[in-house]
Order: sequence, then C-alpha cells, then structure tokens
Amino acid sequence: MQIIYSPKFEREYKRLPVKIKQLAEKKEKLFRVNPFDPKLKTHKLSGRLREFWAFSVDYQHRIVFEFATKNLVYFHAVGTHDVYK
Repeated sequence: MQIIYSPKFEREYKRLPVKIKQLAEKKEKLFRVNPFDPKLKTHKLSGRLREFWAFSVDYQHRIVFEFATKNLVYFHAVGTHDVYK
C-alpha cells in the first residue's frame, strides 16, 4: 500500500513527542498490512469530515486519512482529537 503524506500531516507529525512518533510508526506498519486491524480502531468520520477515516495511534492521538484507491491512501492529519476541528 502506498501512503502519501500531506504537508499538513508532515508538519503535525514533526511536532509530536518522540514516544508518539514511535508508536505511530508501529501503527502505520499494521495499517499497511490491514487498514481495518482491530488494534487500529479504524472508523469513518462524520459531519464535515465524512469523506475521511481515522485510526488510533494511542488513546489520545489519531491519524486522519482518505482512501484514494484500494492501494493508495492519503494521510491528512495527525494529533489529538483536535485534528477533527
């Protein structure tokens, strides 16, 4: 699976604590194998973000993404629940 990181995602990712970055990398590996692995808690968003999906990095942090095709995904945002705002 190919993942394209948006400039916004890259900026937000750089600001994350090292511990969260390491966990996010582990979760991304899981995501590449199976985007709907139960450990990720992948879910469809609603409201103005209804075109997007999100998965959990930890209890507080999420990655917001979009399926472009079966094998192409765009990562748009990463952070706490504030990424939904």
